[in-house]
Amino acid sequence: MRKLVVISAGLRTPSSTRMLADRLATATAGRLEVETTVVELREVAHEITDHLLTGFAPAKLQTVLDAVAAADGLILVTPIFQASYSGLFKSFADLIGKGAVDGKPVLLAATGGSIRHSLAVDHALRPLFAHLRAVPVPTGVFAATEDWGNDSSLRTRIDQAAGELAAEMDRRDPAVVTDPFLLTTSFDDLLRG
Repeated sequence: MRKLVVISAGLRTPSSTRMLADRLATATAGRLEVETTVVELREVAHEITDHLLTGFAPAKLQTVLDAVAAADGLILVTPIFQASYSGLFKSFADLIGKGAVDGKPVLLAATGGSIRHSLAVDHALRPLFAHLRAVPVPTGVFAATEDWGNDSSLRTRIDQAAGELAAEMDRRDPAVVTDPFLLTTSFDDLLRG
């Protein structure tokens, strides 16, 4: 069974960001057998700040970072503020370890109050995750306030993106995370040089 990790950067409960994340996860799980882990970044916001200030991840946040590294696919959803991702979302992205999402398929999505921010998925999120060497699926999903009343249009975009993510997850080998502290050489061989 593949591992799907869903990251929601919504700041309130309930939030349209979490609603979109849940709908994307459900649509993906309808196409591929997955074990889904949903993370609300607001629940680890203090830990994110602590990590940024100290360089060490508290246990709760480390569990989230480990889940991201072990995932076969990611769904990342953020609210859009000032035409870009939220500060909480960016702070979390700054903590993703080098190589943790290399070649990993990701579905990028965002919510906002106005359709005017719909390009934020392509001009803000996509470059960020390309820089992290993830593989964003072609269809990003943006849901403005008015989209929640036009369910068929939003559902079409969700289904398209979820299908792309499921296909990318299915065609890849399952993610393998290696312990950086695991000795792959015997102690005797190390002593011999």
